[in-house]
Amino acid sequence: MPRPTATQLVYGSATVFLSTLAMLLLSQTQTGIGVAVIALAGLGLGLLVAMTAPIPRMSRVVRRGGGTPEAPAPLRAVPPPAEQLPRQRTGARVGERTR
Repeated sequence: MPRPTATQLVYGSATVFLSTLAMLLLSQTQTGIGVAVIALAGLGLGLLVAMTAPIPRMSRVVRRGGGTPEAPAPLRAVPPPAEQLPRQRTGARVGERTR
């Protein structure tokens, strides 16, 4: 299960506090059972808000075309670096063939 983000925690906590306070003031309940029911309702609302708060998502790569991935490209031989190429004789001129 992913951890909640800071945004989710703030939205959920604020909802619990404000909704519970508003319901207690509006209902004017004085019994313990009424306060417990209102507290549970506030917690439920806070959980609902925290779970529906926007969650940052990883960007997805959209593939166009067929649903199957293409076969990997065949491996090709890498040409050797310039130091390993056979050297020409020092007396050869440009464009002249070596023996």
